Amino acid sequence: MPVDVRDHLLGLELTLGQVCQVAGISKMQLDYWTQKADIPTHGRKQRTYDMDAVETVLLIKQAKDRGLSLSAAIHAVQEFQARVARRGAVSRQVAG
Repeated sequence: MPVDVRDHLLGLELTLGQVCQVAGISKMQLDYWTQKADIPTHGRKQRTYDMDAVETVLLIKQAKDRGLSLSAAIHAVQEFQARVARRGAVSRQVAG
């Protein structure tokens, strides 16, 4: 049976510095985006981001790279994630 890497990645958390490196943004940008988009983090001494939070950061970065303001990028990402969540809920209802 093949291994689904996604199952293993979901449990990973990245540090602030690692998220910055992956997204290609500064720590100051990540701090600001985390605050403005209310991106959840874990840890006190060493802040970490789970894969859902990393996905949010990457989607915001993609939207900003396409010319959206930060507030428009955050709004677009939140709408996208809500649509995906609704689609997943419908799929689970149909399967169940």
